[in-house]
Amino acid sequence: MRINSRDGRMRKPAKRSGMFMQQRKKVCRFCADKVKEIDYKDLKTLDSFIKERGRIISARSSGNCAGHQRKLTAAIKKARYLALMPYVRL
Repeated sequence: MRINSRDGRMRKPAKRSGMFMQQRKKVCRFCADKVKEIDYKDLKTLDSFIKERGRIISARSSGNCAGHQRKLTAAIKKARYLALMPYVRL
């Protein structure tokens, strides 16, 4: 909400039509490859789901389904606990 300088009332900003393009539906990488288990020792796969500062990428942005996201999170946390992966990258 913005304040209009002329009369001091709150007004919504104008809508911009056609600003957003349709995005492709994200597909779970593990479902596409028919992966049953996610191995905590497969660091190359796990590293692709971690941001540069060490945070786990959310299912919303990675496209993982809920089940595989839970297994992925557990595998990353297990690899961190066993000192195979860092908790934080500076």
